[in-house]
Amino acid sequence: MLGLISHYDCHDHVTGDLHPDAPVRLEAITNQLIASGMDYVLRHYDAPLVARADLERVHDPAYLDRVYALAPARGAPPVEIDGDTVMSPGTLRAAERAAGAGVMAVDLVMKGEMREVFCAVRPPGHHAVRGQAMGFCLFNNIAVAAAHAMDVYGLERVAVVDFDVHHGNGTEDIFRNDKRVLFCSSFQHPFYPFTGHEKETENLVDVPLPAGTGSAEFRAAISEHWLPHLDRFRPQMLFVSAGFDAHMADDMSSLALTDEDYGWLTTELKKIAERHAGGRIVSMLEGGYEPHALARSVIKHIDALLG
Repeated sequence: MLGLISHYDCHDHVTGDLHPDAPVRLEAITNQLIASGMDYVLRHYDAPLVARADLERVHDPAYLDRVYALAPARGAPPVEIDGDTVMSPGTLRAAERAAGAGVMAVDLVMKGEMREVFCAVRPPGHHAVRGQAMGFCLFNNIAVAAAHAMDVYGLERVAVVDFDVHHGNGTEDIFRNDKRVLFCSSFQHPFYPFTGHEKETENLVDVPLPAGTGSAEFRAAISEHWLPHLDRFRPQMLFVSAGFDAHMADDMSSLALTDEDYGWLTTELKKIAERHAGGRIVSMLEGGYEPHALARSVIKHIDALLG
């Protein structure tokens, strides 16, 4: 059985009619889970509110103070953090649930209640750096979760893999100098946020992909770059920034992945986790903005996690 963590507060992050990160994303996932029958083989949990101490492991306290000060009160108009990132009256609570989901997921896995957990939350997090919100992201949810695993449970090697179409610049910023973390990111390049380049160091593996990249090229790149590094690193826990906006139906990008590519990649990651981490995986939703393609891809992802 696989754990699924979400919360209705994540629907209350209201970004405006034309913003890609809309509540319909979570609604599409829920509907597809029910229609597929998969909803009934998952154990559902409500995401808790994140503790300030969990956020401070990866974010500057002064930055957190600014976010909390900017949060609009109920009935007030939304606040633009930057051109992409909006806070409505429900956003702060949604972001606290999203980050709290990652902490809960780690606790469930480390206490042996679940082996794999998927967090269906928003806003996403992988662009949030230590001291700045950007790219729809306020708190770096996956970094909060990974830091919790290391600092609370004493894990010495964790891997964070990010297959969102955008480079996970925030996660890389946070863990760049932390040798306990192997960070692997695949992304369209050049593309927002215009960071990341082809490099492979002891703990960073960035795989830029040109516009038009399809299934064969994507799978070859993952097999050549990510998988060998993951095997050599032998992570004790695997964290997944699960963004599905590289899908061919998603007009956010110019990559051409399919539902099946996400199933294939998740199966490969599950093999890594089973070899080195006792099967322990925490996956958190990042991007994916065409609701139907997102929902189908999440089903492939969850199905592969279930094995």
